[in-house]
Amino acid sequence: MTLKEAGALSARLRAEGKRIVLANGCFDLLHVGHVRYLEAARALGDVLFVGINGDAAVARLKGAGRPLMPAAERTEVLAALRAVDHVVVFDEDTADALVAAIRPAIHAKGTDYTPETVPERDTVRAHGGRVVIVGDPKDHATRDAIQTIVERFARAR
Repeated sequence: MTLKEAGALSARLRAEGKRIVLANGCFDLLHVGHVRYLEAARALGDVLFVGINGDAAVARLKGAGRPLMPAAERTEVLAALRAVDHVVVFDEDTADALVAAIRPAIHAKGTDYTPETVPERDTVRAHGGRVVIVGDPKDHATRDAIQTIVERFARAR
């Protein structure tokens, strides 16, 4: 779904009295930390929108060789999760434009943030929402999974 479509849908859902939650990230290689984050975010409202960084943004944010999976595939995997209602790809490094379009009641971020370090916090507040930190401790990371895979397969040769 496009940013414009997400904005129109969220306006309709708000008019129906639905509490909208937004979570966002790269979701380059889905792991249990992502699932726990998204399930905790979904528990905060009626509808969960998930914003994923587009391929160029992931490359800028995460470095050479990333993303591992293109945005279309990451979108498909996330959309298959029970907790996720809608997925939106955005091309900026932060989700400010997505927040402004969707105007969520809650912007959920993972435990690697605090409410004051969330890049979109001012935009969330300007649109009447609040930032909530959810998920388990940041014990899982895509870069760590990649490193484990590289090390294990290097030894297997």
